[in-house]
Amino acid sequence: MRLGAAVLASASLFALAPSGPPPVAVLPARLADTGGGSQLVTAEAPRADATSGTLSWWDLRGGRWVRAGSAPARFGARGLVEGGARRQGTNTTPTGLYGLPYAFGTRAAPEGTAMPYRRVRQDSWWCQDNASRSYNRWTEPRPADCRAAESEHLIGYARQYAYALVVGFNYERPVRGRGAGIFLHVDGSGPTAGCVSVPEDAMRRILAWADPARGPHIVIGTTGGETALTRY
Repeated sequence: MRLGAAVLASASLFALAPSGPPPVAVLPARLADTGGGSQLVTAEAPRADATSGTLSWWDLRGGRWVRAGSAPARFGARGLVEGGARRQGTNTTPTGLYGLPYAFGTRAAPEGTAMPYRRVRQDSWWCQDNASRSYNRWTEPRPADCRAAESEHLIGYARQYAYALVVGFNYERPVRGRGAGIFLHVDGSGPTAGCVSVPEDAMRRILAWADPARGPHIVIGTTGGETALTRY
């Protein structure tokens, strides 16, 4: 090959080479921890004072995270705050990585639900009384040391709790005053009191997708800053 032809061929190959920055890894691959399972829910707000954002659920397949679904999400009326610094009654959603112990609802479990599922009954309560031995626990019936005014009568939220997943925030070893009753549930009419909510159809799809054998977790956070999802 003549020198001129060789130079031209090299220039052509260079022009065909990919340019620009490498593709950004999908969100779960950028997290510090995903809980060790092969299913993950990400709830992302654009900033800490936001009350809405995006929720996605992911499967780990062949070493790569693949998005299985996505939906608009709502957060606490006063935004999001670091889970370890959260205080009860502040209407903030706690950021962090949490397990999903079980599901519940005022309606029957959607077809395909594999998560343990508790049906809400007339005497089902979630105790939020800091003085109670049942703090941050489902109780049936409500115990004497758990004041009704400091708890949620679950059946009273038939729309929001049609389908829900317990978020394991402050759950294993509850710290009094940090907060109780944080769930992933169906949207109400606006922001939440600290939970994460999505449209009903999305909640049904999530329950049919979640598999306890695959160790599903949820990570809640913001796009950047001190409460960025990538910190967890």
